[in-house]
Amino acid sequence: MSSLRMIVMGMLFHIKHVSRSSFEIAVFVVVPVVQASLAVYLFRASAEPQKLLQAAVGAGMMGVWSSVLFGAGGAIQSQRWQGTLEMLMLAPRRPVMIFLPITLAQGVIGSYALLATLVWGRVLYGIRLDFARPWAFLVAAPVTVLSLGASGILLASLFVLLRHANALQNALEYPIWLLSGMLLPIASLPGWTGPLAAALPTTWGARAMREATVGGAVWPSLAWCTGISAACLALGALSLVHVERRARAAATLALA
Repeated sequence: MSSLRMIVMGMLFHIKHVSRSSFEIAVFVVVPVVQASLAVYLFRASAEPQKLLQAAVGAGMMGVWSSVLFGAGGAIQSQRWQGTLEMLMLAPRRPVMIFLPITLAQGVIGSYALLATLVWGRVLYGIRLDFARPWAFLVAAPVTVLSLGASGILLASLFVLLRHANALQNALEYPIWLLSGMLLPIASLPGWTGPLAAALPTTWGARAMREATVGGAVWPSLAWCTGISAACLALGALSLVHVERRARAAATLALA
């Protein structure tokens, strides 16, 4: 119970911390709206109204992934710049318990992107929110958001080791969008990308959301998303221990 309480309090603290930054708030408010508008205009020529709803959901998933990716890396870089990363790593807790609240909080913050794209699409473009399986969507959305937040631990382990984590962030954002099929179908990509896409929790999370939107087997895709995210969490926990030792030995925890 103490570990659960620590995670919950850490999430709330990080959300409050982010809310103090006007830049972060502006990014979280504006970017999902822009992404939703671009996605709607891309799919507006389709004769199927359901495609517009798929585009809005896909744009929301893009926002969730960007929040986890840039939020986790940005939070760790911020700790490094403020000189508090060393103190976090010296805390009498396992490293995963220190950084898991940060990545989960970023997933929760990213859920705004999903909500904003749907509201924006409905109000401005008149998209009908006719989900084929609305109750499944209400379950799949928070489970996917938290799963992606948990998988962010694997990224956090790399961000702790790298002084310039922003370079890795920029390199991962758009490729994961494409490989996960958030807007474009995976079938339209080269065949060699199939195994890569299947190994990503974002792929299965996006598929579960899409199947809840248009109809399909939501639960198997959601189970795969949760399972792969749990594997990423376990691998990230082990990686953090190794990265902590490596970073101390290489003296890369200090201010960049």
